[in-house]
Amino acid sequence: MVRLPLTPAEVERGQRLGALLRRARGERSMLETALDARVSPETLRKIESGRVATPAFPTIAAIADVLGLSLDAVWAEISRPERAVSSTGTGRNAREQLTS
Repeated sequence: MVRLPLTPAEVERGQRLGALLRRARGERSMLETALDARVSPETLRKIESGRVATPAFPTIAAIADVLGLSLDAVWAEISRPERAVSSTGTGRNAREQLTS
């Protein structure tokens, strides 16, 4: 099966999701969070870094549950196109495009 390239909107939404999960995780270790959610630490790392922009729903549901986030709140946060991606080193141009 051929996987279609992600749209810019999907990539941006994945970056917002990663930033949200990092903020929600706070001081909690990535390893502890991943193990509690029953996902691999590598999967969580890739989601948080935006490398996996469209993770499987059960994966996000499990991580959100461990972090005490409602799925409604997650969707509301990542679906806002006007929100800039938090300090992930994405650069000024990416933020300008999100707020334009």
